Amino acid sequence: MKQRFDGKQARLADALGKSANYISRCLSTAPSSAGSKNIGEDFARDIETKLNLERYQLDRQGMQPAEKVESNAEYLGQFSVWDDDTPLDDDEVYVPFLKEVELSAGSGKTVVEPSHKQKLRFGKQTLRRQNVQPSEAVCVSVAGNSMEPVLPHGSTVGVDQGCTSITDGKMYALNHGGQLRVKTLYRAPGGGIRMRSYNRDEHPDEEYSAEEMLKKDIIVIGKVFWYSVLL
Repeated sequence: MKQRFDGKQARLADALGKSANYISRCLSTAPSSAGSKNIGEDFARDIETKLNLERYQLDRQGMQPAEKVESNAEYLGQFSVWDDDTPLDDDEVYVPFLKEVELSAGSGKTVVEPSHKQKLRFGKQTLRRQNVQPSEAVCVSVAGNSMEPVLPHGSTVGVDQGCTSITDGKMYALNHGGQLRVKTLYRAPGGGIRMRSYNRDEHPDEEYSAEEMLKKDIIVIGKVFWYSVLL
């Protein structure tokens, strides 16, 4: 008997460059002995790329995160090629990076301050769309694996220093005693905060009272409004 395919499967097959029969087998809920087909690693990554899905989204059960996270950041894809000698367009501005700077040799103490060399150019329209004033925008590089798979090591985020009030579940950049950190934040009673990483298996939640925040020099730099990842 000839198998019938619905319009959605046919369109999906066209987008992925596969046969409708192949797609139907991948989507089948029947056991493998009944003709279903597992999606391999390479094909999963290809699907995510062609359908503009979040990287590794298909690895999650039901194609949804284990815990729903409402990101306030916007992914804009790859940058256009430019260098320091390329003039700014009329609708562009330079946005500086924040960096960790060691106070004195061997002390191990750092402070967070703007870099005088490292910068990115942003379209004014991009900033306006996110309600970010150009003078309040800074960039931060993500270090470590605590925010994977959303923000792998080396990713860059844009931060609005004009927005430091915490909305639960949104992503923020912090100055933690001279260390730059990017976390999703939640308010805690008494003015404290709870920091949450996407990679919670290796990085459990951290909770600080208002007094501990003062003692440990924890300062919310601003809300993340944009990000770019290195693939």
